[in-house]
Amino acid sequence: MAGARASTQGLGWLAIVRIGLVQASIGAMVMLTTTVLNRLMVVEYALAAGIPAGLVGWHYAVQLCRPLWGHGSDKGRSRAVWIVGGIMVLAVGAIMAVQSTLLMSDDFTAAMILGVLAYTLIGIGVGASGTSALALLASGVAPERRAAAAAVTWIMMVAGIVVSAITVGALLQPYSPERLFIVASGLLMTCVAVTALAVFRLEPRGGIGAHDFAQTAKAGPSPSFGEALREILHEKAARRFTVFIFVSMMAFNMQDLILEPFAGLVFGMTPGQSTQLGGMQSGGVLAGMIVAGIGGSAFAGRMPVELRHWIVFGCLGSALALTSLSMAAIVGPGWPIAANVFALGFCNGLFAVAAIGAMMGLAGAGKKTREGVRMGVWGAAQAIAFGLGGLIGALGVDAARRALATDGSAFQLIFAIEAALFVLAAILAVRATSAGAQTAHQNERGLETAGEGEVFA
Repeated sequence: MAGARASTQGLGWLAIVRIGLVQASIGAMVMLTTTVLNRLMVVEYALAAGIPAGLVGWHYAVQLCRPLWGHGSDKGRSRAVWIVGGIMVLAVGAIMAVQSTLLMSDDFTAAMILGVLAYTLIGIGVGASGTSALALLASGVAPERRAAAAAVTWIMMVAGIVVSAITVGALLQPYSPERLFIVASGLLMTCVAVTALAVFRLEPRGGIGAHDFAQTAKAGPSPSFGEALREILHEKAARRFTVFIFVSMMAFNMQDLILEPFAGLVFGMTPGQSTQLGGMQSGGVLAGMIVAGIGGSAFAGRMPVELRHWIVFGCLGSALALTSLSMAAIVGPGWPIAANVFALGFCNGLFAVAAIGAMMGLAGAGKKTREGVRMGVWGAAQAIAFGLGGLIGALGVDAARRALATDGSAFQLIFAIEAALFVLAAILAVRATSAGAQTAHQNERGLETAGEGEVFA
């Protein structure tokens, strides 16, 4: 009995922070390719905005293979190998993307071929390292720490993006192709080194099996990839949660590409002012993550259903904030836009952390499948939803501006659609967590039937 209790304590806070460093490194490396290179292609190299957008969209599409990489980490002896391997592939892809950008003005065709290959590697690297890191977190964190662990890792990822963006921006002054290559190389090597140090001896002897407490109750060999996918698709809780992740993350990202244009076109803000407004939203997201992380851990029980209230409150709060933004689109200057955007970010942060916490709880609920393939399925749904959300939001505003009389009416329509998606996400969250609680309860009864000595042998 004492051994059983000790084994379920899971990863400590230092280990959780170390996994957060992996997420921070991934965020910093992706920032280079999706932000810095995007701006260079459009401004310095005068390319159509659709070119970098298409490359970024392609790296999201490649992440449809996340379940396959998650399954590979399930069958391996160490998730750390997959994490470090994925980070190295991401670094190679990122430096190739830099080379592709610098080649644009000399040989566009060769640059595009190199760019497609680069962003393919970026998608593979993000998927392999990110899925394995979250699977390690899900299999090793005690239930009462899941919300806080999700908050820590997401906050560190955002911090990695912010710190690297500020640092890279400062080091690129004055800009030159040579300076870009040197700065990018330094950033990538630093991130690879940080990741390698963060996961060094993170897993106890015996590899992932020593962390995977739920897996000890699953008899028989690890299923094949096809069998694992079939189990997930036939499991009501996993299927419903996949749909919830897709809808909520699409709603989450729809305003990403249109918020600053909205501030400029409707409120007459300068580029600097609209950038500050984006910073207000990011500040709200961080605040929401911290509140959900602390509150979710303080009040959460053993089941993902205890996080339902945080998810639903975050989704409905986001819907209310977006409804207010749709009103702001008509009212224009005079509306408390900064407070409105901060509230939107705060509610986004609440639901995002609670959803990741619930995801980690459901990841170990399968009869045979392990955390890697399940995290892969949900990671793929998130990646595609992110890509589609940003694209639909941008294209929707363009179409609405042509069809409707004013810019305000166009943004009002898109914000209203996004609010409706968040309401739908709240409904889906209730259904998914209810089904998840039933599945977990059935699994617990199975463990009790099996006997404590057999389970923890």
